[in-house]
Amino acid sequence: MKKRATLPDTNYILRYLLRDNESHYVEAAGFFENVRSGKELAIIAESVLVECLYVLTKHYKVPRTEGAKSLYGILLYKGIVNHNRETLTRALTQFAETTLDPVDCLLIAMAENEGYSVRSFDRALVNYPAASDGASCIIERSDSTDSPQA
Repeated sequence: MKKRATLPDTNYILRYLLRDNESHYVEAAGFFENVRSGKELAIIAESVLVECLYVLTKHYKVPRTEGAKSLYGILLYKGIVNHNRETLTRALTQFAETTLDPVDCLLIAMAENEGYSVRSFDRALVNYPAASDGASCIIERSDSTDSPQA
């Protein structure tokens, strides 16, 4: 019988990373150790990854690079079976290296890795270097530049 993957939510991942509730940490650490070794399978949903970044950096004031590095490490566990792992790790790298928000980083990573284009009114996103240097990521600018960021 095929093993079924588990979908840990934001709170579960945060308790593991922050260790701010000992009983929750112990449970989450046991689960993630099994995922690390491949005894259990897990999928980290894109929405959960983005929410983890927001909560870590905005609420807990964890530096962007540290938050991204922690989540990147989890994505490398043997039992993580995301079909889009490369896209997610690329998004985390961009998040650590830029000031773009997590969703913009995810969109850029999807465009770069999967050949999509991105259409946006967001100035930070349309001014991303790949939009003007002919890289594999195509970000289409809107005709209006007066629109506020989302």
